[in-house]
Amino acid sequence: MKKFKNSFVYAGILAFVLNLVLETLGRFTTGDWLSGIRFMFTDPLVFMYNMLLIYMTLVIASLFSRRVFVFVIVSVVWLAIGIANGVILTQRMTPFTVKDFAMISDGLTIVNNYLEVWHMVLIGIGVLILLVLLALLYIRGPQKKEGLKRKRNLAGVILVVMFTFLSTTVATGTGLLDTFFGNLAYAYKDNGVAYCFVNTGLNTGISKPGGYSEEKVLGFFNEDELGSDNIMNLEVRDVDEEYPNLLFLQLESFIDPLTINTIELSEDPCPNFRRLYGEFSSGELTVPACGAGTANVEFEVLTGLSARFFGPGEYPYKSILTEKTVENLAYDLKSMGYSAHAIHNHRAVFYNRNTVFANMGFDTFTSVEYMKNVLKNEKNWAKDGVLVDCINDALNSTDSRDLIYTISVQGHGKYPEEEVLEDPEIRVTEAPTEELKWKFEYYVNQIYEMDQFIGELTAELAKREEPVVLVMYGDHIPAIEFEEADLASGNLYGTQYIIWDNMGTLNKTDGSLHAYELAAYVMEKVDMQVGTIFTYQQNHGESSTFLEDLKTLGYDMLYGRNYIYGEQNPFRPSDLKMGINDIIIEEVVQLGERYYIKGQNFTPYSFVTVDGETLETIFLGETMLGLMEYVDPEKAADMKVSQVDKNSKEILSITE
Repeated sequence: MKKFKNSFVYAGILAFVLNLVLETLGRFTTGDWLSGIRFMFTDPLVFMYNMLLIYMTLVIASLFSRRVFVFVIVSVVWLAIGIANGVILTQRMTPFTVKDFAMISDGLTIVNNYLEVWHMVLIGIGVLILLVLLALLYIRGPQKKEGLKRKRNLAGVILVVMFTFLSTTVATGTGLLDTFFGNLAYAYKDNGVAYCFVNTGLNTGISKPGGYSEEKVLGFFNEDELGSDNIMNLEVRDVDEEYPNLLFLQLESFIDPLTINTIELSEDPCPNFRRLYGEFSSGELTVPACGAGTANVEFEVLTGLSARFFGPGEYPYKSILTEKTVENLAYDLKSMGYSAHAIHNHRAVFYNRNTVFANMGFDTFTSVEYMKNVLKNEKNWAKDGVLVDCINDALNSTDSRDLIYTISVQGHGKYPEEEVLEDPEIRVTEAPTEELKWKFEYYVNQIYEMDQFIGELTAELAKREEPVVLVMYGDHIPAIEFEEADLASGNLYGTQYIIWDNMGTLNKTDGSLHAYELAAYVMEKVDMQVGTIFTYQQNHGESSTFLEDLKTLGYDMLYGRNYIYGEQNPFRPSDLKMGINDIIIEEVVQLGERYYIKGQNFTPYSFVTVDGETLETIFLGETMLGLMEYVDPEKAADMKVSQVDKNSKEILSITE
């Protein structure tokens, strides 16, 4: 009986310590070692609930003969969650979630942008030492071979589990714990790290709305909005020339630096953006991401659905959209004769875009692997100037009107804490700390170059005879330590948008929007109404149940019975073409034992492949590749050129 009690008592002590560590690490971005203790006293019931949650996982050790080993394993898991959360919060403003495990492959490809080599070496050594110690503990650690009262202990574990579930019901029912996380960063601080982390794993997708039925879904629309079959049909119409090309430019971490209250600058870093902001329709854009989460901003703008309909921390690009199509701006405009292009000066496989964009109906996707003359900044992100030619190529590739969705990357963090720019155009003359000064100086100079790109792009588009509407906006604030008071808007989820055009016919109307409202608003300005979600937003935006109904439509389209389409999904994945310009082999030349491939539109991501095997290749220019390894002459005729992701080695496309 004593040992039975002791194992449960030890679990309680350990749960208290672990919870205190998790809460301290989750609040340590300010350097306050007492933040966890302060939380324990200011919100004792929430602290105790999170401790109970951890305790429930620890008492399982009482069922095993190697209790100490199980205690250590469970503790290591919780400590790893706490440490990961603390480290991530130093790089972005969104806490660590279960959904981040789906991002591990992507995260590893950009880890060198955040950590030095010696950091990664130390982490590797630490993990290796931990594994060795765990192995030794398992082999040589204490083991209770006799007198283990499993039935009694199991009864105790069951009671703890039941009490935890009962406590959860009471805590959520009384409002002590939130069930909806409007702001994930605040939710972790208000509800505790353990509860929120577990919640991000259990709460996924769009939950089934109450009263979900065909009658309810179709009831959101009137007879004129639905087709003759009383369902939403996208009738293919060749009316594109009545409307302008629609270009969306999503600018990485872009906000107006002059709206940051805590710094002073030597000069205005974004004069082009500021001038356009005053001349064209503009305003504040509320996005679903804070310091990270670019893909969810894309999702909202393209679909008209809020990312907050999904589980906390969830990326639809990493979940449902990898396996299912969804109606969005691309499908809707293609029904009107448009062609749809996506452009991103980063890796095609990042956020699964090379799969997701096919499930969103895009015709082409130009990623960095298909771009020429790509320049990199000091943190190894592609500069945005390369996008001007890519956008022009997309516009020139078709005779029809075009939808072009462009995602920039230059402004991406991590921002250096030391001086890295030798002769910056913009200097930070005042900042709260020395480290923040260098972070901001690097950041505002990226914004300066991005602003130069905006000026060049709009100048190019102004020359075109065909009408163009360009929608520009930041995807989220930069991943720098901000409080609401640090920003003029007071909104950590606020950026700015501009609706530019070369027609001179769009009246300037300013206002605040959410990212999921942006596309419907733009289409309304050009007198265009098409698609399920955008039609609903344009005609029923004033409904008292607007968001509730929008969520129901999202559930029906992605998880439900597709009542809005007559109980079938009418959208099929597109035959996504990677890159606008064809990569062509013109001639294979043999010089001695070496082969050289002549052709067109090669990039540093072009590799010679034979039977799907990637061979060592050297990029000699847009028209020449050199093969650096031996190939059987009989196989020479089978040589192809493939665009290859250099991190995962995934082949993105291959010449015919």
